[in-house]
Amino acid sequence: MATKSQTTILTPYQVNRYSRHIIMPQVGSVGQRKLLDAKVLMVGAGGLGSPISIYLTLAGVGTIGLVEFDNVDVTNLQRQILHFNDDIGKPKVESALETLKSYNPDTKVNIHEEPISSLNAMEIIKDYDIIVNGADNFPTRYLVNDASYMSGKPLVDGSILLFDGQATTFLAGEGCYRCLFPTPPPPGEVPSCAEAGVLGMLPGMVGTIQATEVVKLILGIGETLSGRLLLIDALSMEYRTVKLRRDPKCPLCGDNPTVTELIDYEAFCGGASLIG
Repeated sequence: MATKSQTTILTPYQVNRYSRHIIMPQVGSVGQRKLLDAKVLMVGAGGLGSPISIYLTLAGVGTIGLVEFDNVDVTNLQRQILHFNDDIGKPKVESALETLKSYNPDTKVNIHEEPISSLNAMEIIKDYDIIVNGADNFPTRYLVNDASYMSGKPLVDGSILLFDGQATTFLAGEGCYRCLFPTPPPPGEVPSCAEAGVLGMLPGMVGTIQATEVVKLILGIGETLSGRLLLIDALSMEYRTVKLRRDPKCPLCGDNPTVTELIDYEAFCGGASLIG
């Protein structure tokens, strides 16, 4: 999925800065202009959002949106590389903005300092080409999945817990998160990272894969993880893929959908819709 027609002209500084991309035949100057013209929405500026947004910024993605409303806590610093010790207590969007701009002033960073909800999701998503899910809870994960599908936007999804991670890409007509898991689990059935813990390096492993998926979508090259779920076991350092297919009985993208509007997932799951 390449982005729309490009109008960006590379400056001599940009030609030098992105030279290692430009000399690649799969990217070139045309591909770098696609990156500079792309608009990517990152849901969450925490464990997964950190490496994803940093690598997309370094790659020269022109616009990155950040949806986040939490503050930096000392417990975040074990894995959330967007934030530093001096950022404790700051809004994560503020800390993230400072970090990303220090990496690359070329990138425009749009801040959405609010919980994403059924009331604002479609309005936020509409201005972006690709949506990336870095949420750490089921209410937000299902909401972003549904909103991306209803908007016709590609969704690059990832999740982490303990030593395990997974990543995939959902494209229109090729399945969605509900094809895997039709409904959220009951409250308390699956522990959160705050309850069970997560290896500090794992978000870097999964987030880098998600960032790579985004770049391939922007450039229209290679094979994405659409139709495949990549499973990572960091303890044994094993990677395996599982085939995914669109489920005709899926409540969202199936032949007879029952989910036709965004649901109040906070009430549905019985938990707060926290990101990070």
